[in-house]
Amino acid sequence: MRALSLLIVFVLAKLAILGGHSIPVSVWTPLAYFWQDALIALLFAALEWRLPARVTWSLYWTLSIFAAFNIPIVRAVSTPLTLAMLRAARGPLSDSFLVYITWQNAALVALTLAAAALFPRVLRRVPTRAFVTATLPIVVLGPIASARVETLGLHRNAVVAIIRSALPEISASASTEDWRTSHISASPSDDLSMLRGIAKGRNVVMVSLESTAAQYLSFYGGEGELTPHLTALARNAVVFENAYAVYPESIKGLFSVLCSTYPAFDSPPESYVNVPCPALPAQFAASGYHTSLFHSGRFNYLGMKAVIENRGYRTLEDAGDIGGNHNSSFGVDEPSTVARMLAWIDGLPRSERFFLTYLPIAGHHPYETPERGPFPDREEIGRYRNSLLYGDASLGTLIAGLRARGLDDNTLWIIYGDHGEAFGQHEGNYGHTFFLYDENVRVPFVIAAPGLTRGRRRVKRVVSLADTAPTILDLSGVAVPAVYQGHSMLDPSPRMALFFADYSLGMLGVRDGPWKVIYEIGSGRARMFNLESDPHEEADVSRSNPERSAWYTRIAQSWSGAQKSYLAQWTR
Repeated sequence: MRALSLLIVFVLAKLAILGGHSIPVSVWTPLAYFWQDALIALLFAALEWRLPARVTWSLYWTLSIFAAFNIPIVRAVSTPLTLAMLRAARGPLSDSFLVYITWQNAALVALTLAAAALFPRVLRRVPTRAFVTATLPIVVLGPIASARVETLGLHRNAVVAIIRSALPEISASASTEDWRTSHISASPSDDLSMLRGIAKGRNVVMVSLESTAAQYLSFYGGEGELTPHLTALARNAVVFENAYAVYPESIKGLFSVLCSTYPAFDSPPESYVNVPCPALPAQFAASGYHTSLFHSGRFNYLGMKAVIENRGYRTLEDAGDIGGNHNSSFGVDEPSTVARMLAWIDGLPRSERFFLTYLPIAGHHPYETPERGPFPDREEIGRYRNSLLYGDASLGTLIAGLRARGLDDNTLWIIYGDHGEAFGQHEGNYGHTFFLYDENVRVPFVIAAPGLTRGRRRVKRVVSLADTAPTILDLSGVAVPAVYQGHSMLDPSPRMALFFADYSLGMLGVRDGPWKVIYEIGSGRARMFNLESDPHEEADVSRSNPERSAWYTRIAQSWSGAQKSYLAQWTR
């Protein structure tokens, strides 16, 4: 009875995955976690009855191997493989995957495959009718159980997860609603309008820090000093305390920064190549600036070329152009990249302005550095801290390089995190792409103009990385295109931040003043937090504030549908 054997294989794989996770205790729990496994086994039983044995044997082993293959993946990132993850798992991620080839994971995979070989022989006399009779009630009651037990997606069968990931989760729906209008009153201390044009005629350096969440940095309350050079720069700067990435992944996040346009659900970056936008570098190029982007990684990763090419950068260089003293699957060392940027600056006429964008890879998993750092590297959080220190050292070299050239007092610095990074602060939350907690999407955002910004000014108002382009143009005295979806951060009007994740579970998020809502599309669950009283997002207050929670959820749904409709005209 291969259908029953397949179910046992699925169950064993699921048990290997659930070990170490906090599982809700309920009479519904077994049904919630295993009904999808039963569903696939039941469908296999139907095929086994109708198809030739050689075909069903091939299918049996394909499904068993796929279930076993998913064990180390789910143990690492708490989600079965999806098409978005499969698409990302190309050359630049090979170093990340190698760290999960452990003896423990290998043993769990081997045991699961051994069970797949053994049980068809042991259970060959079990009648199909008995299996169907026992399994059908589990499949029928399973969805009801899932509505009562919060599994955070760990209930998903690997086959169901990858099939569901091929289906759209958001429907396009046109809307003219202003999604970001806040219900929170403005604070007089957040008015930055006096900074408009403060950096007119200055060079502009924009640095997008890889996988850098605000909460780990000392001037955001983090433990230890991981970015001493950035901290020093931020002593005389405007620091936004509540800046949010639009999407917890670098490439589509970069699209929101350069084009001040939100990406859309279920859309790969390659589809944005034809989306018209007066991109930030193009605006500077039209104003007579030399424009460049230097990336320690590789432009061919996850469709980055579609986002950066033909956007106004006259110089585009990645790891392949730069070379370096240290290579990884992601790219080259940061010192080599900084040296290349300084050489580019040296090649420009001294009297002419430039807009330079720097995309380092320091901070990306697996957090490797050319030399060992001061933090213990047995755990990922220690390696991560070392990688932030390593990246900050190169930022310091860049700052010192401009100072040595007499350019520091004629430069505007914009430094932000492209997204955050999670280390289990919430159940199952590791890496950056899968959830929308603050460790995933709240990032540092620093504006520094040496000689003009004096003292550290903290701004509590909520802002979005989609606001980056209009803010930089506003600071530089360059006209801000009316088509931008973001708004200048110098505008005192309070606005909401909107964000989403679609790598695994489809999620939408809203931050408005102290309130934050995370909506899980598949389950229909919304969690709401008051971040003033609960900064670690531990107490869900959606039940005590049902109207507020429902309003924010509706705004998030309207925004995501409208943005998908807006981009569809160019991304079909």
